[in-house]
Amino acid sequence: MNTPASIDAAAPLIELVQADIAAVLEPDVALVERVSWQLRPGEYWAVGGWHWSGKSDWLTTVAGLQHPSGGQHLLFGEDITVMTQPELVAARLRMGVVFENGGRLFPQMTVRENIALPLRYHRNCPAEETNEAVETVLALTGLADSAPQLAGQLNRGWRQRVALARALVLRPEVLLLDNPLAGLDPRQVRWWLDTLAAFNAGHAWLGGRPLAIVATTDDLRLWRDQARQFALLQGRRWLSLGGRTELIASEESTIREFLAA
Repeated sequence: MNTPASIDAAAPLIELVQADIAAVLEPDVALVERVSWQLRPGEYWAVGGWHWSGKSDWLTTVAGLQHPSGGQHLLFGEDITVMTQPELVAARLRMGVVFENGGRLFPQMTVRENIALPLRYHRNCPAEETNEAVETVLALTGLADSAPQLAGQLNRGWRQRVALARALVLRPEVLLLDNPLAGLDPRQVRWWLDTLAAFNAGHAWLGGRPLAIVATTDDLRLWRDQARQFALLQGRRWLSLGGRTELIASEESTIREFLAA
């Protein structure tokens, strides 16, 4: 397992340098300006923000699904603007993304088929290898009983879990989650936090390698005992809040208001 010193010494997996984050639906509108941020191996970030603060747009940019409207974006040490399409696809496959509001699954496909899709589409894995990986991830995420169901028949919370399984099946180095705990009951929230902590610590599915995790949230309170690095999107600004100790001890009114909301 990586120690904090070894994590600090590692090269960033993802880096934003004075980056302006554009709205996905309005690319000429900058929602967050001049973001400088690095994600290193094994880190665990929680990024808070009110509704419409740009959390989803920021995460979409981090994932390489859109370019910043200004500044620089590096994926695994490479400037995204000079990467070829095959290089960009290869970089994206090193990241797992769980989108908000049901994970963007294919509703007419079963849970098992949704999870298998990345292996079949991107890796062209043989059926035996695909089936083994899918069955393992189904078991890890508690979805074995739901495997034959159509994804469209599940409620939002369970669709989010299927999206997590689909992201994990490729054994990513980075896991990006867009407000994954929104609307979940306390038992489901506990499951997510425990599961993510296990993967961040170094899970057997990943060969013991700690998984770097970034989660956006509209409630930092749920993450303050789980994540280790914190930031806030507020008023078109990126506010780096430090670690748990700095977060809890902060006297800044914006941060206290957000934690108390």
